[in-house]
Order: sequence, then C-alpha cells, then structure tokens
Amino acid sequence: MNKSSLVLGIDLGTSGVRLAVLNEQQELIHTSTTNYPTGLEVPEDWQTCCTELIRALPTKLRQALKAIAVDGTSGTLLACERSGKALSAALPYHLNCPEQQEALLSLVSSEEPAASISSSLARALRLIANHGNNVLLRHQADWISGWLLNNWQWGEEGNNLRLGWDLINQSWPVSFAKSTLPMVLPEIVASGKVLGTVAAEQAQNLCLPKGVLVVAGTTDANAAVLTANAGPDDGITVLGSTIVLKRFVEVPLVGAGITNHRVGGRWLSGGASNAGGAVLRELFTDDELEELSRQINPELDSGLMLRPLPGPGERFPVDEPNLEPVLEPRPVSDSLYLHGLLEGLARIEAQGWQRLKALGAPPPSRIVSLGGGARNRQWRRLRERILGLPVITCTSPPAAGVARLALQAISDQTRLNAATQQSKPLP
Repeated sequence: MNKSSLVLGIDLGTSGVRLAVLNEQQELIHTSTTNYPTGLEVPEDWQTCCTELIRALPTKLRQALKAIAVDGTSGTLLACERSGKALSAALPYHLNCPEQQEALLSLVSSEEPAASISSSLARALRLIANHGNNVLLRHQADWISGWLLNNWQWGEEGNNLRLGWDLINQSWPVSFAKSTLPMVLPEIVASGKVLGTVAAEQAQNLCLPKGVLVVAGTTDANAAVLTANAGPDDGITVLGSTIVLKRFVEVPLVGAGITNHRVGGRWLSGGASNAGGAVLRELFTDDELEELSRQINPELDSGLMLRPLPGPGERFPVDEPNLEPVLEPRPVSDSLYLHGLLEGLARIEAQGWQRLKALGAPPPSRIVSLGGGARNRQWRRLRERILGLPVITCTSPPAAGVARLALQAISDQTRLNAATQQSKPLP
C-alpha cells in the first residue's frame, strides 16, 4: 500500500451521515457529518448527504482515496427499480408490520430473528404487497454501495440477517424458494469483500479519482464495535437513537431479538432495543439535555420507574410487539424527569446484558460505550451504578470502524498482488 493511500468510511445513521478518513496506520485524519434534510425514510437524503460530504473533503484527501466502505442502520429497507431508483420511502428499522405475522411464520421458524414483526422480512413482505415482486429490496448500506457502483446486485451478510440470511449455512431459508422472495433479494457477500470500483459517472460526480474500490461494509452497530477495538472480555453498548448491545462469544446465541454476526473472524452476538436517545430528543433540546444532566446526582435514585420507548413495541431485551412506553408521571422538575428517563434506559441496558448471559454469553468485565449518549458523564456514572460494572467511553465514530474494513481490503489486495508477482516465473 502506498504511504499516501487513504480510505473512507461512510456511516449512515438514524439522523444523518458521517464520514471518516483513515490512513494506513489506522489513524483518523478527518471526520465530518451532516443531518438528513428530511429524515431517515428518504433515500434521496442519503444520496444528498453522501454527495455533500464527499465533495467537501479537502482535495488532497479526496484524491488519495483508494477504497470506500459503507455501514447503515440495520433493518432500514427500501424497494427500488433494477436501475436503483427508489420507488417509495424506506421502511425504517423500528417499524413493526403486524399484518405480516402469519406470512412470516409460513417462511421461517418462530425462533428466528426474521420471524419478528419488527424484522426486515416483515418489512420486505409489506414492500412486496405495496410494489409487487418486480423490484429489488435493499437495506440502507447496500443501496448506497450500489449507488457508488451503479450496480445494486449485492447485499452484505450482516445487513441481511433479519431478512432471513442464514450466516452459519450461508443460504436463504429453503422456504423462500416457494415464494417470490428470490426475485427481489440481493446476492449476499461477506463483510470486507471488494465489490468493484466506483462507477465512472459517479466518480466524476463526487470528484473522486478513478479506480476507488467499493468494499462491502457492515451494520452501524458492528462498525461501532470495530472502531471500539473491544477486547474479548468487553461488552459494547452503542448509545445512539437506540441502545445496541454487542458481545464476542465462542458460539452464536439463539433467541428472539438476537442477532449473530461474524466480525474479524469472531462471532459477535447482541440485540438492539427500540429505546434510546431518540426518545430524549423528542422531549428535550440538546442544550436542555446538557444543562439538565449537570443537575443530576447519579449516586441517587430518581424514584421513577419509566420505560422510554418511542412508541408501542420492543425487540430486545424482550420481543414484545405491543409493549407500551411508560413516560409518566412527569414530575415538575425537568432534571428529575431526565434522571428517571436515563435510569429507565440504564435498566433496559442491564436487562439486555442479563438476557445475553442467560443465553450463554460470558458476562462482560467492563462496558465500552459509543454514540452520542456515551459523552454524558452523569449517565455514564448512573449506568456504572445500575450495571455494577466499570464503563469507559470510546469517542471514535462508527465511520472509522467501517473504514477499517476498507483499509483491510486494500491491504489484503496489496499482499495478494505481491504474492502473485513473486510466483511468476522469471523471464
């Protein structure tokens, strides 16, 4: 790899897009972010944000890019034409499709992650009902990778687990063959695989050099794990719009709401609650959250028992589609109310770690936290008290984690090219 080689990670989050540029020493040398103009459900916003941020990269950095990898919110699914044109708004990861319950159970076992009405498969069945089967169904990260390539053939394995992809057997369920699903599903590839190069017209549009590789990325939660560089005894909690828990395990865990991934050759198991920072931002501004947090004594209990869900339905640590939020009573004191909400989120996190332990995961010795909520010092101490574990904060963004996949891909390619040259017979 040339010493001037750089890689780009694109993180498609719940509220916006973040870029990260790494050099060959895995050092973060640039990051930038922008919010979606309209919202997560609008695919054109994903394109707009990516275009804006890539074009705004300093020219010296942009021209040294050798590879790009993309992560996105796992479960956000859209229907598009074969040309990649979105046919409607995307269905977000937190959307339940209860009308698909019977159809789901005819396709997959009730114990599979895809059997939940909150799964990608449930949203896929709704999209097929709305648009027919002459479409492509693609998750957020896969669609943007396709946009870079001008080829929407591929789907990265981690992003498609809740659509039904069997990571152990490397196949779609046999039952899918009797349905229209094979016509709309992507060809699955492993995270970190080189998919091709940025299409010529797209390179020109984005002011990128020719030949930039597009590498299959991962989910936003897995990207966070990669950027945390977590050890074997660490638990990882991502405190973003939702709370995501991840843990390296020897064998995959099995249970409702549980997902298993392969990251860096190891099994990574966990789950994602619908609760998280999105609820807090519906109730308070960022400035209010900062000021009210300073007024909280994290060593004390609030006396409130709140369940800060954004709406009915939970997927982890329990899979209960009709579970109701508990956001009342609301005390007169806003700081006390926030205290109770943060405690409610910490209790959900604690229940999540208990659930993973009950399914066979070793209990973590400490928690590595990422995401916007990880910067809240009062919440961190409050979580330490409720979890009974030390909590440390990682400030490196998930975009840097997915960029590591791009860096590894060009490093592997360089080694392969060198080995090929050495194996050629001398003239």
